[in-house]
Amino acid sequence: MATETQEQQGYFPHWSLKTEGIIAPDERLPWVQTIFVGLQHVLAMFGATVLAPILMGFNPNTAIFFSGIGTLIFFVIVGGRVPSYLGSSFSFIAVVLVATGFPKGFTGPGLNPHLDVALGGIIAAGVVYAIIGLIVIFTGYKWIEYLMPPAVTGAVVAAIGLNLAPVAIADVSGSQFDTWMGLITLLAVILVAVYAPGPLRRLPILVGGIVGYLIYLLFANGFGLGKPINFTNLNNAAWIGLPSFTAPSFHPNAMALIAPVAIILVAENLGHVKAVAAMTGRNLDPYLGRAFMGDGIATIVSGFGGGTGLTTYAENIGTMAVTRIYSTAIFIIAAVVAILLGFCPKFGALIATIPSGVIGGLAIVLFGLIAATAGRIWVQNGVDFSKARNLLTIAIALILGAGNFVLNIGGFALGGIGTAAFGAIIVYQLLREREPQPEEVVPADAAVVEAPGGETEPIVVRWRNLFVFRAMMCSVVWNEQRKQDYR
Repeated sequence: MATETQEQQGYFPHWSLKTEGIIAPDERLPWVQTIFVGLQHVLAMFGATVLAPILMGFNPNTAIFFSGIGTLIFFVIVGGRVPSYLGSSFSFIAVVLVATGFPKGFTGPGLNPHLDVALGGIIAAGVVYAIIGLIVIFTGYKWIEYLMPPAVTGAVVAAIGLNLAPVAIADVSGSQFDTWMGLITLLAVILVAVYAPGPLRRLPILVGGIVGYLIYLLFANGFGLGKPINFTNLNNAAWIGLPSFTAPSFHPNAMALIAPVAIILVAENLGHVKAVAAMTGRNLDPYLGRAFMGDGIATIVSGFGGGTGLTTYAENIGTMAVTRIYSTAIFIIAAVVAILLGFCPKFGALIATIPSGVIGGLAIVLFGLIAATAGRIWVQNGVDFSKARNLLTIAIALILGAGNFVLNIGGFALGGIGTAAFGAIIVYQLLREREPQPEEVVPADAAVVEAPGGETEPIVVRWRNLFVFRAMMCSVVWNEQRKQDYR
């Protein structure tokens, strides 16, 4: 529920003390309570912020450190007016893996050997993102909504989730034991998300991951049923030390592959700021450009030190919705705690012991939720699937993303997420109605082409049924051939 509150004047907020009810962005609880709420936000972002760098072969300690630094940068640039935490973006995973030579997923050991190549691309995405922010500051954001309406935004989001699916499946396919541990972790996440009491229900990735880790430890290290977890590096790691920094290198192909992610981050951040505005009752439109620029600069700084690309986190927005505490002070606390964790090598070594089966189980949930979020975007914004424009835009983006269609242009290669994003934008604009027409209440297939002569069954439906029948027959023949091969 939104609350109408009066915004204070000045660049930074002067948090006024409030002890009950809804806490606005420029208000705060007593400091002890503020610290505890800040720690809750650390837990909310922790699971995803750690999982993303592990999947890409980044140092999770460094990623946590730069998530804190990035959140402080964001706070300064928006003047503390937009309550948000910046964590590791999953939109970078697929393109980073392709750019570094691990399209099927990185499984170690150690860090990604081409980490520097990925960092150059992440910096390029941050630069594009920050430039978009500057343009929005001077021109407004309506042109973004024109280029990326809900049909396009949802299609791109779905393409990201589908593009990442092979990575999650690869993590749980290392062995039969990994497969079962992945399924157990998956089940744990589901049960926590649906049946856990109170605040724990907001932390399914963290709690489900801990449950999966402990069960893996019991059966692998205790009963010897799988590859045991090696704690040698954990025992040797120091409690206090500097994060592991990595310098970037700039390769045009990798930069061209990763930079288009900025478009996805713009759509994501726009949605998050709008959601926060609705919850707080504040008009945050004047801060959109600064939010984009803040996120872009934070991503640039992170890339120069070995961290992941950053984005505002829906997990923390959900936590705010539950607690009704929107004070930006809590995100300073959360950022400082994240930075302190970055100075604990023992913490990073512990994260590195998470087995691939458990990681895969978590990834299945997260990547699936990314894809499923598209449905929510379409439903909430009333996207009409009876219109060919929407159908074709979404259909093309899904296949380009899921199939990881790579477009080579001269010496540059645009990966599946990039081709899906640009493809959706271009197709939608080519098919855009110059004059709005009334919505057609007809089957989606009929919106493409109708049969001549007033026949009731559209031609597309006939061809679709024929193709489905032929696909079923081919599947039967292929399965029979496989049985013969196994014999």
